[in-house]
Amino acid sequence: MSPMLLAKRAVPFAIAIGIWFTPVPAGLTAQSWHLFALFVAAISSVLVGAFPLLTASLIAVATVVLTGTIDAGKAFSGFANASVLLVVIAFIVAQAVVKSGLGRRISLFMVSLFGGSSTGLAYSIVLTDAVIAPAFPSNTARGGVLFPIVLSVAQGTGSKPEDAEGRRLGGYLMFCAMASLAVSSALWMTATSANPIGVQLAKQFGLEIGFGSWLLASCVPALVAIAMIPWLVAKLFPPRVGATPEAPKAAKAELAGMGPLSRAEWITAVVFVVMVAGWVAADSLKLNVTSIAFGGLGVLLLAGVLTLEDISLMGDTLATFLWLAILFALSGQLNELGFMSYAGERLASRLGGLSWPALYVTLVALYVAIHYMFVSQSSQVLALLGVFLDVGVRGGVPAPLMAFGLLFASSYFSVITPQGGSQNIIFAASGYLTQGELYRLGLVVTLAFMAVFLLVGTPWVLFVTG
Repeated sequence: MSPMLLAKRAVPFAIAIGIWFTPVPAGLTAQSWHLFALFVAAISSVLVGAFPLLTASLIAVATVVLTGTIDAGKAFSGFANASVLLVVIAFIVAQAVVKSGLGRRISLFMVSLFGGSSTGLAYSIVLTDAVIAPAFPSNTARGGVLFPIVLSVAQGTGSKPEDAEGRRLGGYLMFCAMASLAVSSALWMTATSANPIGVQLAKQFGLEIGFGSWLLASCVPALVAIAMIPWLVAKLFPPRVGATPEAPKAAKAELAGMGPLSRAEWITAVVFVVMVAGWVAADSLKLNVTSIAFGGLGVLLLAGVLTLEDISLMGDTLATFLWLAILFALSGQLNELGFMSYAGERLASRLGGLSWPALYVTLVALYVAIHYMFVSQSSQVLALLGVFLDVGVRGGVPAPLMAFGLLFASSYFSVITPQGGSQNIIFAASGYLTQGELYRLGLVVTLAFMAVFLLVGTPWVLFVTG
């Protein structure tokens, strides 16, 4: 083990010990302070690259229980949480889109329709992502569907990473895909695992947000942002390629080679349509969205589209379930023990005197800027969303507006840095864009997203929730 790695791994332990033995601040219990020490150490270990999130979570929850900070029932309560189960089941169900070939067919179909120009190619990518997003609670999984299509289209037009000028079309399409993955996750509640976490945190403030109410609030600003992506990125990073008549031809040829929809594709398509329809109507029909996901998985297993062997090979899904359940439970306990309110009061005191609209904009901007320090959307949601929401509500911001403002930001801020979301890595590693270009484009596009969600989203959310 290198000295650098040893130093990194010492950081979270030093943080935990330092906070643990610091005198408990007035207004907090020793129990809440010690839980905070372990929680922040786990998050910090991910920020500095000391341990993976799963490792940090397992060490944290074991320490929490063994030290008697909180009892085992509360520490492990996340494993029975419906939102955690929804994320995991939807992860598994999403594999059917990839395995059956339906995801690739949808992507090729969109390219065949819109791929006659560089802008058309970009729209085919962002529209494909927006269509399949509700069935993929993972930006990384959607990126795995989109990337091969983007790469093959770029290479098919002669765009190569090593060509200083010729790489521009590939770079343009790669960044459009990254930006799309960020904002499409704000459109659908089930498009990323961070969303259900945020919904549960908002529930602690008396807000009930379902699939349909999320979509109603997100549809206008998110669709405006999605429509803006190809145009904006073209202004910032011109592809310098106009017509691409060979792309639709190549896509049509590949579609022809795939033949008609297979049995597995038909079953997958029907199951997903029914699942999404059920999620949309869940509130009005009094349906449980997690049960709908379980039912969809059951049908796919019954039909043989997915097998137990497929599930056994999905190690990432088990890892996600473990860390998500653990950190969700610990975050919830921090709130119950009063730490979130304590932190919120301190932050509110520094922002005192602001009108609620100014406070709302300030909190959203701070929340987005802080993502420069995070490599995980879920980690930031768990660590900060509850605190920022509490400050906003205390300062007079309407609770639904503050909640949606932070929830949407938790998705669109992921493109601010190449490491701002795991889905970015595969596109950033393609070689079509330099690190400097990625940071510059990420900053400007994130600011543009924030402007859309503040200027367009704010009045819309106030209208639909008022």
